Amino acid sequence: MWHTGFQLRGLGDKAIRLFTHMYSSGIGFDRATLLSVFSSLNQCSAVHDINVNLRKCFQLHCLTVKSGLITEVEVITALIKSYANLGGPISDCYRIFHDTSSQLDIVSWTALISVFAERDPEQAFLLFCQLHRQNYFPDWYTFSIALKACAYFVSEKHAMAIHSQIIKKGFQEDTVLCNALIHAYSRCGSLALSEQVFDEMGYRDLVSWNSMLKSYAIHGKARDALELFQQMEVCPDSATFVALLSACSHVGLVDEGVTLFNSMSDDHCIAPQLDHYSCMIDLYGRAGKIVEAEELIRKIPMKPDSVIWSSLLGSCRKHGETRLAKLAADKFKELEPNNSMGYVQMSNVYSSAGSFTEASLIRKEMSNYKVRKEPGLSWVEIGKQVHEFGSGAQYHPHKGAILRQLEILFGKLKEMGYVPELSLALYDTEVEHKEDQLLHHSEKMALVFAIMNEGSLPCGGNVIKIMKNIRICVDCHNFMKLASSLFQKEIVVRDSNRFHHFKYATCSCNDYW
Repeated sequence: MWHTGFQLRGLGDKAIRLFTHMYSSGIGFDRATLLSVFSSLNQCSAVHDINVNLRKCFQLHCLTVKSGLITEVEVITALIKSYANLGGPISDCYRIFHDTSSQLDIVSWTALISVFAERDPEQAFLLFCQLHRQNYFPDWYTFSIALKACAYFVSEKHAMAIHSQIIKKGFQEDTVLCNALIHAYSRCGSLALSEQVFDEMGYRDLVSWNSMLKSYAIHGKARDALELFQQMEVCPDSATFVALLSACSHVGLVDEGVTLFNSMSDDHCIAPQLDHYSCMIDLYGRAGKIVEAEELIRKIPMKPDSVIWSSLLGSCRKHGETRLAKLAADKFKELEPNNSMGYVQMSNVYSSAGSFTEASLIRKEMSNYKVRKEPGLSWVEIGKQVHEFGSGAQYHPHKGAILRQLEILFGKLKEMGYVPELSLALYDTEVEHKEDQLLHHSEKMALVFAIMNEGSLPCGGNVIKIMKNIRICVDCHNFMKLASSLFQKEIVVRDSNRFHHFKYATCSCNDYW
């Protein structure tokens, strides 16, 4: 009873110490006790070092085996979730699942799929398929978790496969699943399918409206988002305005964004939170209104978080505001000292200004603190396989052929007017070396490989979809625009921030991102 009391009050660490004392004193425990202990352990994920928490989880794992409770479905499910929530190797989760699979039910299957959904979406989808083969019957929650995994894929075919199963099982009217479909289709680059699901819904809740607004936002359809907002049949909430402000930020609708921000408290009694202020800083900053962004930061009634400083730093990078960029970078590094973004952005600011000595000092500082830059990676789906590319296709088996084709494409695009953005190259080197740096960006590699395998592309080869883990640079953006005209194809690039739809040498973002 006392143990549960601690756990319910969020005092997971005390609850675990009490359980340890109980066990060492010879007091017995049952299934309910163990489930409570696992819940307490999950509460400690932000308190202790990851290795400390995982060691505790392993000790509890041993205890469940020793006590014979490892045969209990709920205990197995709780154990899998704990390993995942505490950041343990996903292979451990799968091993537990595999060793006990004969005892599991649909709840345990769904728990494992949810573990994989964010950390290994492809494995999550394969588990969902395996669930079907073993004659388990997924419920609406299983479907929603599987759709969550689909949101991480390059194309929409996996979401469409699950959508067909949803219809087959008679869940097509379920609002939660329709909301998940809107999100999945949108994140896969198929805004039209998101709209179709939304339009066909018999009942739309607040999540439905917000999901569609977010879909318009990440695809740069701010006017559509504002129009949909006027049609909302439910009262908006905080998330509604995050989506709307984000949509305005992506296309530079400053006046509309300011009006929306002011209406939150004036018309809807919603107090702006940090994420709303972050959107406004981004809105002002992208539009070059750096002074307004700086003034708003001073007025924020709570302490600015790393997202706000990141937004300001990105805007300073875009508009060459070195002084304020230094302040934003320093504030960001205080809050997230192990995040490379502050160092990389500041190095880029100096490099763009030709201050290569300062840029070098930033990189040296980064090295001294052992902060590693997140590598730029891109993915493209060819046939039934997703191919991953780093800079220069370093580890790809067709690296040589890709680089040769890229050189040919480079020449053709130069004839069409492509001029490499040499200011983006990070080092004070010769022009040829700077061009090589830009030429070897991962999304360019993915594009060339897709063209080389045109017959295996989805959508009859008319659309090339590329997913990227970081923001697309100006040079690659220009490259993709001209390539879409050369090949007469739509090229869709989903970066860490939004979607870019390249067609006929133009982009859906109108070169504003």
